Amino acid sequence: MSTDFAFTPATELAGLIRAKKLSPVELTRAVLDRIERLNPVVNAFCTLTADQALAAAREAEQALMQGAARGALHGVPFSIKDLHYTKDVRTMSGSFIFETRVPDVDPPAVRRLKQAGGVMLGKTTTPEFGWKGLGDSPLTGITRNPWNTGMTTGGSSAGAGAATAAGLGPLHQGSDGAGSIRIPSGFCGIFGLKPSYGRVPMWPVSNNDYASHLGPMTRTVADAALMLSVMAGPDDWDRTSLEATPEDYVGKLHHGITGLKVAFSPDLGGFPVDAEVAGPVAHAVAAFADLGCVVEEVKSGFADSHDLIRCLWSAHEAGNYAQYLPRWRDRMDPGLVACIEDGLQYSMVDYVEARAQKLAYWDTVRPLFEKYDLLLTPTLSVAAFPVGRLNPEHWSQHVWDWIRWASFSYPFNFTGQPAASVPAGFTPAGLPVGLQIVGRRFADLTVLQASAAFEEARPWAQHRPLID
Repeated sequence: MSTDFAFTPATELAGLIRAKKLSPVELTRAVLDRIERLNPVVNAFCTLTADQALAAAREAEQALMQGAARGALHGVPFSIKDLHYTKDVRTMSGSFIFETRVPDVDPPAVRRLKQAGGVMLGKTTTPEFGWKGLGDSPLTGITRNPWNTGMTTGGSSAGAGAATAAGLGPLHQGSDGAGSIRIPSGFCGIFGLKPSYGRVPMWPVSNNDYASHLGPMTRTVADAALMLSVMAGPDDWDRTSLEATPEDYVGKLHHGITGLKVAFSPDLGGFPVDAEVAGPVAHAVAAFADLGCVVEEVKSGFADSHDLIRCLWSAHEAGNYAQYLPRWRDRMDPGLVACIEDGLQYSMVDYVEARAQKLAYWDTVRPLFEKYDLLLTPTLSVAAFPVGRLNPEHWSQHVWDWIRWASFSYPFNFTGQPAASVPAGFTPAGLPVGLQIVGRRFADLTVLQASAAFEEARPWAQHRPLID
């Protein structure tokens, strides 16, 4: 598989397949060969379903020859994060506890990707239960950043970020409860979208108080729009899914953003940002004025939220996983164990009070979006740092709290708004820097359009890690 072919967008691959200029079997074999060669370096896939993928590709090819193309992704490879169920394919959640779990059903998002003709390659790595914004697990090991394999990918959609950046297939599903799509997208120099809460149905619904969103991680915005158009839409399996029919993400993607009012907050009210990140972000923001937007630097005025996320995060980890400590403690991530133990210290009254603060938090965010269509911020406070660390060396250390350097992401899990990370440049050491684009409630299309306009103004797809 040539390097250029490895980085061909899904939109182009789908067109070539429909025109019978590219065989789904040939494409799938080529992607699997590349994964076999590079996965030992980056550890993006924890379970590769090569036989099933080739069988699906042969079926797609046969259907195509008979004039029965299934849908928008016919013959195009995709992956699923190991947190999410897949029929007849093990779903370990990065934990020894579920090392042998094999679900007997596909949840809605997986089912839709398959029904659209997509070819599932396998499962991508995640930290244990997706508990942190980093890319290692006691079961599946360390996932490494293709731009510098000594550096983290971020997480928890760690394998999806590495796979996307390394050209191990064009379409990768991520999930985001406090930044888990946007963090690895920022660190790995790819596009990632956390859609509005409920836009993509989730099953089982995550027990973290409506914080988790499913979304696409891709190398181009058009690929994400294509993938989202397949995954999005209400489903009875998820009673929290949005009732509204998704907009035409693909057809309206390039309508432009002239006249939008855009706020830029370089620190979201006081969060520290490394200079090597702040510089490229500020340079990227300037493109929005060139694109016809009215751009204003603002002070966000959002309520302080770090103590709030620490309470809710650890309480949810405790509520979901404390039951496993008596038997599994010694085989669990020590940071997760510490987080759970912190969560056990909160009373029910503490938790309900924190939840009230979370609900009220929207009232501090809403005024900004009554005035502005979009908010721009850094995706992260830092660039990728060495694997094996929970926090960068020059930041404050903690036994489990990794959240401070990801403080730009989790507020929009509290609010459920759509938010994307787009590649915005590089540090002097050649590590990617991300720009976060946040939209009004339910304005997924606007975020995609802004991302596409920025991509056209400041192209990034030509930048590739030297992983070959």
